[in-house]
Amino acid sequence: MAELLSVVVPCYNEEEALPLFIKELKRIVKDIPVDTEVVLVNDGSADGTYELMKKLAKEDSRIKYISFSRNFGKEGAIYAGLMNSSGDYVVIMDADMQDKPDLLGEMYRIIKEEGYDSVATRRVTRKGEPPVRSFFARCFYKIINKMSKTEFVDGARDYRMMNRKFVNALLQLKEYNRFSKGLFSWVGFETKWLEYENVERVAGESKWSFWSLLLYSIEGIVGFSTVPLVFSSFLGLIFCMIAFAAIIFIIVRKTVFGDPVAGWPSLVCIITLLGGLQLFTIGIVGQYMAKLYLECKDRPVYIVTDSNIENIK
Repeated sequence: MAELLSVVVPCYNEEEALPLFIKELKRIVKDIPVDTEVVLVNDGSADGTYELMKKLAKEDSRIKYISFSRNFGKEGAIYAGLMNSSGDYVVIMDADMQDKPDLLGEMYRIIKEEGYDSVATRRVTRKGEPPVRSFFARCFYKIINKMSKTEFVDGARDYRMMNRKFVNALLQLKEYNRFSKGLFSWVGFETKWLEYENVERVAGESKWSFWSLLLYSIEGIVGFSTVPLVFSSFLGLIFCMIAFAAIIFIIVRKTVFGDPVAGWPSLVCIITLLGGLQLFTIGIVGQYMAKLYLECKDRPVYIVTDSNIENIK
């Protein structure tokens, strides 16, 4: 029996790009010596993505689809695709063709012949991205790698091929707050990186705004590092020491020199600064408590409203 390759494709408003992606994917996989299934995950799209998925599935039995009851986010779509994939090898791809399909053959060869458990991709350029976004993306990777014991590769994409052992390890991580780039590294195993230059979308527009990327980066930091909590503790300790030194200074100045302490504007500024720092550190603690709160609720990562997969998970 031939081995099976599962292609997991999270989709959110990809009506324009999806037909082009499927056409190119079919062209590429016919040269790979495996059977193929495609798992399309509709993440609450507001366009005709869901109807298009059903049409594609009727035309080709290799195409499976899962449709969510609402938008649960890309992380939920990736998890649903992995949960319902049955291949010996699984690859995660975006439908916008920024994940180059022509790398699939090389990825399969590396896993099959070189003994790696996964083959991941990273962009070596950010051509076509706004300069501000590129700058903050690089800053994020530098910051999180200093904060976390888990390695985060600059320019890493979700586009990677994994063997079944790797996928099963990922599926053991059932947390609600998911950050796949960190989870891929956390499970370990042997991974080889393929580098390529950035490719612009084949159709449609990016669903990632600067704000959504900022929130996503906070998810990663909170999910894979407790350094912010340590930082807030040290910040509080430093300002306590500064305040203690200031109190001693004021007492000595009044006792020895008889100089009254004046200047309410400076006092107001100091109180405002300390109040802001307190709110800042409380906010850091609040982020961790919020994640813990959501985990304790034990809500499902996604809810399926329709699928052509039997025994959907």
